[in-house]
Amino acid sequence: MNISAIRRTLLLSALSLALGTGLASQAMAGEQLQKIKDSGTLNVGLEGTYPPFSFVDNNGKLSGFEVELSEALAKELGVKAKIQPTKWDGILAALESKRLDVVVNQVTISEERKKKYDFSKPYTVSGIQALTQKKDEGSIKTAQDLVGKKIGVGLGTNYEQWLKSNVPGAVVKTYDDDPTKYQDLRVGRIDAILVDRLAALELIAKTKDTLAVAGEPFSRQEAGVALRKGEPELHEAIDKALDKLRADGTLAKLSEKYFGADVTK
Repeated sequence: MNISAIRRTLLLSALSLALGTGLASQAMAGEQLQKIKDSGTLNVGLEGTYPPFSFVDNNGKLSGFEVELSEALAKELGVKAKIQPTKWDGILAALESKRLDVVVNQVTISEERKKKYDFSKPYTVSGIQALTQKKDEGSIKTAQDLVGKKIGVGLGTNYEQWLKSNVPGAVVKTYDDDPTKYQDLRVGRIDAILVDRLAALELIAKTKDTLAVAGEPFSRQEAGVALRKGEPELHEAIDKALDKLRADGTLAKLSEKYFGADVTK
């Protein structure tokens, strides 16, 4: 065999390998959506302790805006949602390990997170809000007012990242669950907490005005369904489901039910 023939053989082999790899990648890209449809179940991760997004109601049932949203998304995919309550600091790891198919838990869409995960179109719009005891609501008006104060944030959340990046003079106290964080604020162990503005308003309503929002939101936040990278068919299906729920008024109705306003745009 001459050199030209050898080169042609090697080239054809390389092309065949590339084609085979490409076809395999395409098959894998659609595999997860098909697995979900075959199983009849969409495994959804959320905290379950973050009212009004997800919480256990007086009847012991898991309820909330994101619980009902997850159920509606699954229905659009032709399956049922299997809600798996998971602590925030482990929820994205559970997605990566494929224990979860998606995370519907107010995951803020950020450039940093988009390097590692895919996101659906936004389904809520809010902002980073300082929450204090009612008597202290006038003590925080701008981000600089956080300097020197003990500020509670969820461990590994965008609130922690924002606080450390924008107010290095703040005393950061991290929590791996929300109830402990709220309790520390109520008893004065910390001066304020940073939370989603929507959650802050809901909490104030439930605590009979013992807490208050302090100042305006520090930033705009958009939350989306978090997915693993490399699953474009599932990503597209989730986006189409959200579009349908927005168009038929389901998203707006859920928003009015839990927030008294449309917070989805």
